[in-house]
Amino acid sequence: QVRLVESGGGLVQVGGSLNQSCVASGFDFSRYTLSYYRQVPGKEREVVATIGGTGNTFYAASVKGRFTISRDNARNTVYLQMTNLRPDDTAVYYCNARRDPTNNLWGQGTQVTVSS
Repeated sequence: QVRLVESGGGLVQVGGSLNQSCVASGFDFSRYTLSYYRQVPGKEREVVATIGGTGNTFYAASVKGRFTISRDNARNTVYLQMTNLRPDDTAVYYCNARRDPTNNLWGQGTQVTVSS
């Protein structure tokens, strides 16, 4: 079964940290570009961080220097380490695995809430 299963969201205070993970199954994980997106009510889903098959990374300006994305192809897992969290990081976070427009997979989403 093709799926992405996320874990690691939760409630944290301003300045705190959270680690998320997303485990894949049912497809050739190493061939996919992996990303984390986030979405708040009333706004479009936005990309937070991306990691390619060779380990190259991209970060949104709002999280650069605070978030780190990594992948472990042996474990079919992508990780998002979030530090120095701010209230505007509050959102539902989704992991994404994309190879091409046809092979574009989403996790179920996990809530991250940063309280001030």
